Amino acid sequence: MEIEVKLRLPDSASHQTLSSLLSPFHLKTHRQENIFFDGAANELSSKRAVLRFRFYDNDASCVVSLKGKAVIVNGVSRVEEDEEELDPSVGRACVEDPMKLSSVDLRVLKRARDEFGVGEGGFVCLGGFDNVRDVYDWKGLKLELDETKYEFGTCYEIECESTDPEKVKSLLEEFLKENKISYSYSEASKFAIFRSGNLP
Repeated sequence: MEIEVKLRLPDSASHQTLSSLLSPFHLKTHRQENIFFDGAANELSSKRAVLRFRFYDNDASCVVSLKGKAVIVNGVSRVEEDEEELDPSVGRACVEDPMKLSSVDLRVLKRARDEFGVGEGGFVCLGGFDNVRDVYDWKGLKLELDETKYEFGTCYEIECESTDPEKVKSLLEEFLKENKISYSYSEASKFAIFRSGNLP
């Protein structure tokens, strides 16, 4: 179970302000391309699951994730997640031809096929979006500041994975308020926003 605090920032100005404040704690920046798949008969989405290929930094690496039963309440996201690395060139071949997913020998893909009953129609590519993620080590927490670019607009969000989300949320909210940065609790995952076709 992945548990994350997710706070949405209203605009690029607030994102830039927060980025500047956190700059002394910056560890790295990732450029991510996120591509999603479902079964041809909606076998995954009908059971509140999604298959994601995430390509990092111009195909330096690729991580395949199977996510299920995502719930976001008061800015805290809980989702079942299983991840595995895949050769980026194989990942790209699957994006070009989703039928190849049926023959890739990867535990996460086998789970997607077997547990969700993806049939003879195989997988279909749903498309995706790009994300620039700045990673910080702040007060012993790993903060991730995201600029997510959809075809219909851009969203800004700060995330932090934690087993004690209420404590982390309190710390983050206090920091944002002290620095007069507007925010709100995220109400939907990036994938849900992508599928809706509208900014929240």
